[in-house]
Amino acid sequence: MMLFDRSQNYLNVDLVLLFSRVQHEKLGLAALMFKSSTAGCVWRRVCFASCDATVCTVHFDMLRQLQLSRRIADTLFVAHAEKTQIMRIVQFEIPGQGRRTGIVDDDAVIDLTSVRPAWLRTIDIFHESDRTGRRFSELPNEAAKQSGVNRLDYSLLLNARPGGDVPFLHPPLDAADLHRVTITGTGLTHLGSMQSRDSMHAHESEDQSQMTDSAKMFAMGLRDGKPAGGRRGVSPEWFYKGNGCNLRGHRWTLQLPGFADDGGEEAEIVGCYVIDMRGIPRRIGFALGNEWSDHATERVNYLYLAPSKLRQCAVGPELVTDLDFQELKLHCEVIRDGEIIYESGELLTGEQHMCHSLANCEDHHFKYPQHRVVGDIHLHFFGTSKLSYGEREWKYQEGDEIRVTPDSGAALINTVRADGEASSVVAVQPV
Repeated sequence: MMLFDRSQNYLNVDLVLLFSRVQHEKLGLAALMFKSSTAGCVWRRVCFASCDATVCTVHFDMLRQLQLSRRIADTLFVAHAEKTQIMRIVQFEIPGQGRRTGIVDDDAVIDLTSVRPAWLRTIDIFHESDRTGRRFSELPNEAAKQSGVNRLDYSLLLNARPGGDVPFLHPPLDAADLHRVTITGTGLTHLGSMQSRDSMHAHESEDQSQMTDSAKMFAMGLRDGKPAGGRRGVSPEWFYKGNGCNLRGHRWTLQLPGFADDGGEEAEIVGCYVIDMRGIPRRIGFALGNEWSDHATERVNYLYLAPSKLRQCAVGPELVTDLDFQELKLHCEVIRDGEIIYESGELLTGEQHMCHSLANCEDHHFKYPQHRVVGDIHLHFFGTSKLSYGEREWKYQEGDEIRVTPDSGAALINTVRADGEASSVVAVQPV
């Protein structure tokens, strides 16, 4: 992971890595210090990087608290330097044998469960890491080197659909108890998302000179969505998508309910979190996501946004543990009967293209105590810059294939399954 993008005036900066032995909430913390090679010992920034690659910026007065001197920096002292290794984690199932976890190694998947039978899910690895105090990344890497570990062809997993007799992929992070998974999202984080939403609801006001609520919300993010120095910024838009019942994986179908007005793809990055045994949110990494919604219903009235989000969504095919969230490039296509009927072009995401910082989005999600229940999983969508809705005349139908492709790595592919006729009225029975 690149902690700082080279375009952000960090050229000619020497990296001094000093791993401290300080334990904070049992996380191994590393003090990352930068000094300018052209301006002597002028401290640019001090950061803390936890073992799971979470990064947060702190003030210069932290230097005094750390009691770090220029002299230490000038010696370029490096103690216990370790290079963070990016892992690509997958969850899959072998019919007749059950669930497995693995890590991607070039064109193969190393089957960790073949040597660690208790690791049926990614969260099992996390719980062992949390319980033993070891770094999360150490456990899979250690298991992958054991003798007798099995390997699978990754391309076969990527091409397999669930329900057959060959191994297939699951979402990269889930739980056996579907109610322990909370799926949420943040909207109006990207400039393009504001334009799409604003055009969706601009008709609601006869006075076109008046800003819509969407435009107002976006402007609030521009003003105070990236607070500095640990201060809490303005809250972004937030929505709920459901629990683990709505979670789908790579090559799984996405339901188009009979009561829906339409379907709507949203190619996004998803933050993948688990609450540790101290109640601290821990980001394991990021994954591709398709935040499947009903924009036609939302367009009727923006107060319908909440129910328009209560749809299935897809996450996968893999979870990347140490992704640089500064700038990411995605691409989305919709294919019908073998022909491309929608192509998004380049979709830019990441903090450089958002009006809210990652830290601010995470803070406003996890500030609620009910979002810090020990052992719960949280999958959070961070928004997109563009939708097909608003520039297409067609509606989604049975068999449409949606592809969300990253700049590098495996694409997330799903097929639409339409329910057909409108669902019947649900009649509640008294006890």
